[in-house]
Order: sequence, then C-alpha cells, then structure tokens
Amino acid sequence: MGGAQGIDDLARGVRAGDERALARAISLVEDGHPDARGLLAAVFPHAGTGLVVGVTGPPGAGKSSLVDRLTARLREQGRTVGIVAVDPTSPFSGGAILGDRIRMQAHATDPGVFIRSMATRGHLGGLAAATDQALTLLQASGKEVILVETVGVGQDEVDIVGSADVSIVVLVPGLGDEVQALKAGIMEIADVFVVNKADRDGVESLLAEIEAMLSLSDSDEPPPRIVRTVAVEDRGTTELLEALDELHRRTEASGALAGRRRHRLQRQLERAVRERLMGHAFQRVLAPGEVEKTVARMVDRVIDPYAAADEAVEKMGLPATSRRIDHLGIAVASLAEAVKSWEALGFPVGETHDVPTEKVRAAFLAVGESRLELLEPTAPSSAIARFLEKRSGLHHVCILVDDLDATLAEMKTRGVELVDEVPRPGAEGCRVAFVHPRAATGVLLELKEKTKPPEP
Repeated sequence: MGGAQGIDDLARGVRAGDERALARAISLVEDGHPDARGLLAAVFPHAGTGLVVGVTGPPGAGKSSLVDRLTARLREQGRTVGIVAVDPTSPFSGGAILGDRIRMQAHATDPGVFIRSMATRGHLGGLAAATDQALTLLQASGKEVILVETVGVGQDEVDIVGSADVSIVVLVPGLGDEVQALKAGIMEIADVFVVNKADRDGVESLLAEIEAMLSLSDSDEPPPRIVRTVAVEDRGTTELLEALDELHRRTEASGALAGRRRHRLQRQLERAVRERLMGHAFQRVLAPGEVEKTVARMVDRVIDPYAAADEAVEKMGLPATSRRIDHLGIAVASLAEAVKSWEALGFPVGETHDVPTEKVRAAFLAVGESRLELLEPTAPSSAIARFLEKRSGLHHVCILVDDLDATLAEMKTRGVELVDEVPRPGAEGCRVAFVHPRAATGVLLELKEKTKPPEP
C-alpha cells in the first residue's frame, strides 16, 4: 500500500465516503492484511454513529428482498445506507457464493448505497469473522443506516445480537413448526419480528405462536413489535421502518443503545486480546516441537486438553483459569422417567433432592469431570415449569467460580446483563447467580461458587 502514507490516503478516502476506498478497505480487513490494523486505527475515531440493523432468520424467509425494500425506503428519506450481506463460502475461491446479491442490484448505481457481500469462511454464528471491522469502516464512511443480513443458518445464528443495535428476526408461514425449531436460538434475540410473505396461508397461526411465546417472557421491557410484510410487493416495509425508528429513539433515550454499543466494543477488545495471546502462545511459548509433544501426551491420554492449556498459560506467566463447567441443567417433565432413561444409557444417577427456593426437584449424574443436572418442577410457578411450556432439554450451563461476589462485581462493571446481582441459594447448598441469555448468546448461564473447605 505504500506504507503509512498509503494507509492515511485510504483512510481519508473512507472518511470521505469514496466507494472505491471503502471497498478496498473492507477487502484488507477481510483478508487479514498487515495494513488493516493501522487503517482501522485511523478511522476508528470517526465510527460509532451509524445505526446497525441486523436481519436474521431461516433460509427462504425473504431476508434479501426485505433488505432491498428497506433500502429503498431509507433512500426515499435521504438517508445513506450500507449493506453487508453475509453469504456461505465458496469451496473453490473462498469468497461469498452469492456475490453482491442479484436482488439488490437496483441500488448498485446509487452513490448513497454501498453493498458488500462477505464470506463466512468457516465462522459460525451467521456472521463473517471480519463483520465488526467492516461495520467500523462503514460507520466511518458516514453511512447513516447499516443493514447486516446474516447467512441464514437457523437457530445458531445469534452472533448478530452482539454486532447490531437492533435485531430483526424474519419468519414466514408454511415452514412447519418454525417457532418451536427456532425458540432456543434466534427467537430470543429479536427486537422486532417480521412475518414476511404474510399473504400465505398459516400467517395467523404463526402470529399466534409468536404472541404466545412473547407472553411467557418475564422481562419488564416492552415486547418486541411484530410487523407483517410482503417484501416482494413492498407491503409493510413502511410500518417496519417506523418500528425501527421508534425502537431507535426509545433505546437511545433509555441508554440501552449506548449499553449495546459499549458491549460491542468490549467484545472486540476481548477478541483482539484473545488473538494476541494466541499468537504469543504459539510463536513464543509453544514451539512447534513442544506442540507435537503435548498432542502426543493427549493422544496417550496422559493429559487432557484443559490441563494442557493450563500448562501453556502458566508458561506465559499467567495464572491458569479456575473456572470450568460444573454441570449442564436439563429440564424434564418427570424426574423418575428421566432417571430411568439415563440409567438405561449407563449413567448412574445420584439421589434426588428438592431445592425449595427454585421450586424444583433435582438429581445429578457424572459425565467425566462435569455433570448433568436433571430438573423437574415442583410448582407451576417454577422457572423450569415455564421453560417446559416452551420446550424441553438444555435449560442452562453452570460455570464453577472461586468467588461469586467478585465475579458478579466484575461482570457488572463490564456492563454484563445479570439476572441476579446478589447470589441466591442453589442446589447442594451452594450460592449461585444467573447471567441473562442476552449476555451469553442465547444461553442461560448459572454461576456457582466453589464450596469452601470447612475450617479446621
């Protein structure tokens, strides 16, 4: 690029909204070019203002058509638009299979619209690995609204909640039991639900399912709006844009928008630190020969991956993590039947015990170093009972920590959304606290304090 001068020229082009400069800049960050870091540093002070709208949902929901029509509406209002369309990766070129989205080409000659397809390149969660950096560049270029269309992979497509200011979940009638299939993932991240192709049969049934699911929420926040659209006929898109603008105003006034953006920056910090540490570990701490020796010990079952990681961390002069998965909580309608099933699979189940504060009956079974916790509700008002009204199966992941009060205080300072700011009594006489699923990509996280040994 010609060194620092070339980076400065490219950064100025991005800030001026030059389309060629912006396209080149995104290519640099997407390819992991050495100059990308300096470029991002140069534009970073000018980013952070454009509204990022995530559009997610199952394949065939009409996300591209909806983005196309939203773009047209925004341009009618004179607002500039950036579009990031995340596509599957080509097995031949490594690029995005669908290119620049044929359905959006009506905007290709509009200087107020910038369209970019990005390949996932194996990255899970519905986004490309460089999406956050691309958003930084688009914001720095002055784009007022940035629409991010995810790849469309179903219930695991929850990364968008960490990158967007507003998340739209698009559903369509006629795909079977779509709400049940998606509840555990993207259904829980929606700020706005769009029922697209609303001229199809089954739309009323789908609307009723969404409303029934929303009625079970314990949140004090207003429920997500539900908007009907027929995107290919440009019906309902005006109402959708009004819903987005109203949500933007409300979250900005309440401080929720600032909180989301702060959390997004925290995620970027954590990812950057993780990458630096990984690079340091493999370049300076774990020489190639040592890696092979460690893997050989793992093959021989002399050491497990977590213990090997602890060794590497200690060689870096850092304390090994004391946090580990204690158990996975599984909601069951009948504990007796569940015990029979697991014991038939060869897993002895321990004694059952009641947890009155949680209105559940529980039993543990060991699986390696961790455990499974079977949970049966003992009252209709139990959180597990409400969970079972929606689905059965995995309810939460429990992480063991040394000092629960210190962990909660640390998370609170980082802006993590907590269910419990004060520990509560849990199973086995331990103190526990829960982290909201929105803070853990759709997973209810339980923090459990290690039992302290009795004093002599």
